[in-house]
Amino acid sequence: MLYALHELAYHSATPLRFGAQMARQFWTSPFNLASDTAVGRTAFATAELIESITRRYGKPEWRLERVDIGGHPVRTTSEVVWSSPWCRLIRFNRNRDDLKAVNKPAAAPSVVIVAPLSGHYATLLRGTVEGFLQDYDVLITDWVNAREVPLLEGRFDFSDYIDHVRLMLEAIGGRAHVVAVCQPGPPVLAACALMAEDNHPNRPASMSFLGSPIDARLSPTATNQLAEEKPFTWFKSNMIHTVPFPYAGVGRRVYPGFVQLYSFMSMNEEKHIDAHRGYFDSLVSGDGDGVEKHEEFYDEYLSVLDLTEEFYLQTIEHVFQQYSLPRGVLEHRGRKVDLSTISDIGLATIEGENDDISGVGQTQAAHVLTPNIPDTRRLLHVQEDVGHYGVFNGRRFREHIYPRLRDFIQQNEAVSA
Repeated sequence: MLYALHELAYHSATPLRFGAQMARQFWTSPFNLASDTAVGRTAFATAELIESITRRYGKPEWRLERVDIGGHPVRTTSEVVWSSPWCRLIRFNRNRDDLKAVNKPAAAPSVVIVAPLSGHYATLLRGTVEGFLQDYDVLITDWVNAREVPLLEGRFDFSDYIDHVRLMLEAIGGRAHVVAVCQPGPPVLAACALMAEDNHPNRPASMSFLGSPIDARLSPTATNQLAEEKPFTWFKSNMIHTVPFPYAGVGRRVYPGFVQLYSFMSMNEEKHIDAHRGYFDSLVSGDGDGVEKHEEFYDEYLSVLDLTEEFYLQTIEHVFQQYSLPRGVLEHRGRKVDLSTISDIGLATIEGENDDISGVGQTQAAHVLTPNIPDTRRLLHVQEDVGHYGVFNGRRFREHIYPRLRDFIQQNEAVSA
């Protein structure tokens, strides 16, 4: 019912949205002599703000046709190298001629970035991809919005996620380097352990975890506390809703992306109100940089996708309530996940000092849980003065975190070669 009401609210706002669009055109028309007055700029800013908060934000574009490498633009093209109804594995190919111009080898180790399946699209990691494209052949998991997957495609749960990680690594071939950002940490670590136990030829050469809840018992945040305080039945009764018509996944039970978005925004309500107030002031004053910065962030932040009921609930159960992986009781299709089997896969953990999603200690717990990895193949780093998103994006990621990950991957590439 909530999903249907959400759709009704969106469509009910259509006249208001169209009116705002018309007003925006009127107050920006070169034939309107009042457009550059205080009244005109205020009216335009009001219309722009109304349109932005009533708009539907679709899946963002990657916008990585060119990346800056060594101060020179390098063209890139993207291709899907593996897919399922639930995910596409995208490779970003760097132009060989452009690489020659910046003295970069055309062949490079493969880095698989496992994007979070927790409400936002993989494009949230655009900066992460751009960072690794400096030196590597980069692939990323592009998860599909559950509301777009027909019921005939069946279920997608926690075990399916682990299987997807394994299948993608197999499809790439060789020993790639896997980077898990936030939510994927536990299932990626489980997949690596299973592949290590099998002595799989395509087990990764290294695994890096950025702000991941490997052991959510440590330094609990508000998100962790909510998962602990509420009984499992509460999540099933209050967070799961049915996809309405006309979506392809009509009838599927999901954790809607808009519910996740509202939850996150309510945690920092004053911050978002201040941001939109600043956006309005920038529109009135004509501060193009302020407007562009706000729109760039919120165009991404407000674009969300749905998760299947089974994946969401099993994540709550395994990661945030039973702590199955760090307690050593996680099973995958009847097989116990044994982290001690990992011995020739490098391990890096990156945390943010001010992370309010995955507290300091939750990610680095992976080092304690994997006792048989040599110390020479480990990296433990806590970045000062960054929150959750700063762990994988922004200036400190580019200047401090990525160089450490680059050196770590190169070291493990040399050992695994």
